[in-house]
Amino acid sequence: MATIMPASELVRRAAAWLAEQRALYPEKSLAALLDEAGMRFNLNPLDAAALGRLFDPATQEKND
Repeated sequence: MATIMPASELVRRAAAWLAEQRALYPEKSLAALLDEAGMRFNLNPLDAAALGRLFDPATQEKND
């Protein structure tokens, strides 16, 4: 039987996975990693967009 996880846990796991992948493969584009994270963790478009803003260097510079 499959275990159902809350969406917030999936987003946390996706964020951790993205951070790890960005460190391991800096040459991969953020868009490609977000697409893969969306498939791996069954993210909805809003969650994927939020992760994109979180990991986008241009967004981080605007907030500083």
